[in-house]
Amino acid sequence: AGRVVERVEALPARGASGTVGLLLMRSYVLAGNTAHYDGVIAALEARGLCVVPAFASGLDARPAIERYFWRDGAPAVDAVLSLTGFSLVGGPAYNDARAAETTLAALDVPYLAAHPVEFQTLEQWDASPCGLTPVEATMMVAIPELDGAICPMTFGGRSEAEGERRRTMAAHAERAATLADRVSRLVALRRTARGERKLAIVLFNFPPNAGATGTAAYLSVFASLLNTLRALRDGGWRVEVPDTEDALRRRIIEGNASVFGTPANVAARIPADTLLRRERWIGEIERHWGPAPGRHQSDGGAVLVFGETFGNVFVGIQPAFGVEGDPMRLLFEHSFAPTHAFAAFYRYVRETFGADAVLHFGTHGALEFMPGKQVGLSGKCWPDRLIGDLPNFYLYASNNPSEGALAKRRAGAALISYLTPPVAHAGLYRGLLDLKASLDRWRALDPVTAAGQVAALAGLVQAQAAAVDLAPAEPVWEPEERAASIARIVEAVYELESTLIPHGLHVIGAPPDTEARASMLDAAGVSDPARRAELDRLLATDHETPAILHALDGGYLRPAPGGDLLRNTDVLPTGRNLHGFDPFRIPSAFAVHDGARQAERLLARYADDGLGLPETLALVLWGTDNLKTEGGPIAQALWLLGAKPRHDSYGRLAGAQLIPLDQLGRPRIDVVVT
Repeated sequence: AGRVVERVEALPARGASGTVGLLLMRSYVLAGNTAHYDGVIAALEARGLCVVPAFASGLDARPAIERYFWRDGAPAVDAVLSLTGFSLVGGPAYNDARAAETTLAALDVPYLAAHPVEFQTLEQWDASPCGLTPVEATMMVAIPELDGAICPMTFGGRSEAEGERRRTMAAHAERAATLADRVSRLVALRRTARGERKLAIVLFNFPPNAGATGTAAYLSVFASLLNTLRALRDGGWRVEVPDTEDALRRRIIEGNASVFGTPANVAARIPADTLLRRERWIGEIERHWGPAPGRHQSDGGAVLVFGETFGNVFVGIQPAFGVEGDPMRLLFEHSFAPTHAFAAFYRYVRETFGADAVLHFGTHGALEFMPGKQVGLSGKCWPDRLIGDLPNFYLYASNNPSEGALAKRRAGAALISYLTPPVAHAGLYRGLLDLKASLDRWRALDPVTAAGQVAALAGLVQAQAAAVDLAPAEPVWEPEERAASIARIVEAVYELESTLIPHGLHVIGAPPDTEARASMLDAAGVSDPARRAELDRLLATDHETPAILHALDGGYLRPAPGGDLLRNTDVLPTGRNLHGFDPFRIPSAFAVHDGARQAERLLARYADDGLGLPETLALVLWGTDNLKTEGGPIAQALWLLGAKPRHDSYGRLAGAQLIPLDQLGRPRIDVVVT
């Protein structure tokens, strides 16, 4: 109790490199069980930081923030680090993300959420290939992400070495030190003038040796990169900006490539003896890839770093990350290691170029897929080793929160969402066009057409449909089957023709034009004039380059749900920190409606085959699908059972309730879910 004071002035005045607001759990402080907190505080202070530890009387940390992290109406801290392991407002069982966002946006400093292990010992966590348990990952990582938290890390817990004192918490020395390093670097980034900062921008090259350098999902990379460099220059960064997109591309892709016989400009050669001297884990790398410098991105005597420097900005190309001919193998072998070139690239960015931050440019690269634990990484995990303490920002497609979560949880990335392109109707390619022409002729047949002509045209339709996998080639349709079979093909062709596909690529810093915005809102089914006007305004404004600059200033990035704009317009505005689904609000109202519709289509298809209604049904719930559709597959399962979500007075999911059979209009169907 003697360690608890009510005034910031009574705290020891230590550190001149910045101030960190630290949020603690009241129960541990009052019990005197604070060794895990003490370890983090000592590590932060060792890096020259002043620490303001605070706790609130309940599970709402806002009173502590308002009282201790503000001074005279201005923020008094350079970063906020929560060590509670829970959400900012509500603790483990409740989350008010909107209230948390309002508080953190006003403070506008980086918000990090680290966690002790609570449901296992430190030794169990260290030995686990998964890292955190599912309960820990949900409460301590996924839910704080809804508040906009970044850099989830384990920093302590209970140790088996304590014997009878196993209830005593302890800091994990290496993890606490790494956490302090990352906080220190974010604070330094915030306190460094723009003109003095150095930034590494990482482009991707996958699949390797396929002309894919500088590609990303839905993104026009070089046009976006040029706009980003211009925004940095105009914002006060020391950046040399080429005049055109082609000039930028040539400097990165061509440059001195012809001299070295490489697919891109060589920014640096790192000799083998340098790798041996500077690579801490050289033994692990050589065990898998042979003696340094290896064969990947190497001239036999040195590793080559691809990229180009533009003033204080280095644009680098991430090396290939797998085995030639099997580039994904590395992802599935936990004992594997990255290549010499991959490890050397990130060390070059951190140490030789001396970046103050890194911006991974588009969806997606390979850093977050390197071997290691799934979540709650240790110092033995390669994503953690490679990124080190470098502040990591990641431009990510707004419709892909599932893989974005890997970048957040395994590489400590703060995501900055970008818009997916406008959509257009897919249309039909040659084989389908020929089939459609035959279907048009079928529908135009005169009732008195000779039987031979009818049979010939039906045979042609069946053959053309089989060629595009819309019907079996054998057996030949019987006369009584033709009409129903062709009707199904007509429906399938119409569905293919009207399918919406991305039209073009998105450009950072170039919002869609009026026509494209109208097309997107039409496809999303937005008809309310007020809502349509609001969304049109959001689409017409560039939120992404300002978000990049704000993130690099060490500001708070507001959280945003990920998903398809056509299903969830709440992904707007982009330029926010993507998170996965909110477990308290899945499935959403839209998903419930759409899931019921999809389930009824499934039952109708089953009945059309003359099978009536199924008694049981097996359903595989893919995480990616549920993330992108706000729980659509879960809603399908509920509707098949004849149930719907039940919410409490806060709007949180609290269970399910059965739909009366007279309303459902059919028997309930047993669903096996995996």
